[in-house]
Amino acid sequence: MSRSKIVGMMALITFAMGMLLVGNALAQQKYPYNHSSAPQSSRFVQQHSIDVGDIPGHLIRMYEIQRMYTADHPVIMGTKVVEVWARGSADYVNGVGPAQGYDIMVLEDGSKIFAEWRGTSYSEATSTGSRRGTFNGTIRWIGGTGKYATIRGVITAVSEFDTDPKTGYNRTVHKGEYWFEK
Repeated sequence: MSRSKIVGMMALITFAMGMLLVGNALAQQKYPYNHSSAPQSSRFVQQHSIDVGDIPGHLIRMYEIQRMYTADHPVIMGTKVVEVWARGSADYVNGVGPAQGYDIMVLEDGSKIFAEWRGTSYSEATSTGSRRGTFNGTIRWIGGTGKYATIRGVITAVSEFDTDPKTGYNRTVHKGEYWFEK
């Protein structure tokens, strides 16, 4: 067999294998994820602000939020989410700036789903000294434990929040889809 025929056959085999992979990816089952969380289900566990010192109002914030579901649980593949831990940071100038972090979703069977998020936050000071505002961003589900090891997802997020340590809240609306990587 000539070299050009071998190269041609290899190209044809490579193309066919590529089409099979594309076909599998396109046929992958996707599931909707839409959930809104009541503000009472969350609390700021800890939060810290550091004044950067370069211009007035420039702060770096780090925080941890715990959300416990007692009703209206999000459900993923028939399993309820019972708790979410969000750990993140924001880089504010007068209450406006980028925010990013990580979530761990704990399901009723003990499994976990891991996510990372990024977006923009806007907040204003309140009379109690807390910050009240809104976060808009995107969450990527990047894996998990057990049967969720290959879960992936892309979710939009809108969160309204108040950082007051005693009465603060974090109310979220999530919309998107998830799938299991093959």
